[in-house]
Amino acid sequence: MTTSTALKMHPSDTLFAEATQAVRDFAFDHQVAQVFDDMVDRSVPFYSEIQRMISEISADYMVEGTRVYDLGCATGTTIAAMASATGKDVHFVGLDNSADMIHQCEVKLKQAGIPQPYTCQLADLNGPLELANASVVVLVLTLQFVRPLHREHLIRSIYEGLNDQGCLILVEKVLGESSTFNRQFIEYYYQMKRSHGYSETEIARKREALENVLIPYTLSENHHMLERCGFQQHDVFFKWYNFCGLVAVK
Repeated sequence: MTTSTALKMHPSDTLFAEATQAVRDFAFDHQVAQVFDDMVDRSVPFYSEIQRMISEISADYMVEGTRVYDLGCATGTTIAAMASATGKDVHFVGLDNSADMIHQCEVKLKQAGIPQPYTCQLADLNGPLELANASVVVLVLTLQFVRPLHREHLIRSIYEGLNDQGCLILVEKVLGESSTFNRQFIEYYYQMKRSHGYSETEIARKREALENVLIPYTLSENHHMLERCGFQQHDVFFKWYNFCGLVAVK
């Protein structure tokens, strides 16, 4: 079964379909956790391919006896995909600030029956974070939810926790480098969401819910942040309008 097929077996995302309810700030609560797999499958361009690429890249950098961290692990899709792509004896660690997401992650990994040991635990990525013996760290659409004031500190913590030749894999929604391209890219993105079954009401209400919660940087800002935090080797492995994937090596 493919990742995409598995995701579509989950409840459909209709959280923003009811226009009579007041829009509140987006939060990774029980309601979101229940439909999250369908939400990202329909809202993130080439989501299954991004997962495949992350698994392929991470497998090359995993080292026996080390830890592989997924910061903002959500429902565990990325850990399950990485585990299935390698036979190496590593310890997967999934961290998330949502207890509902951690529960979903534990359920998914148990059902997947991954052979490697794993730990899922609550963690606030806006606060102090200590990583140890890490060969791979992934943040999939996570850093954009960390308050800008704390992002650079988080990336520095990752750099310090990575072993030499360890890698960071970062997937983010990004701003265009100019207002012209940014407007175009956003409109192309909304066209994609329409094609995946989201109504104008759902698109508008989710956009309002995410305002001041999801705060993206430009691609160049992310590159510069990686450099300031110590990563001298970094490149783009995925780009689709206002979404990008970066890989950096210590």
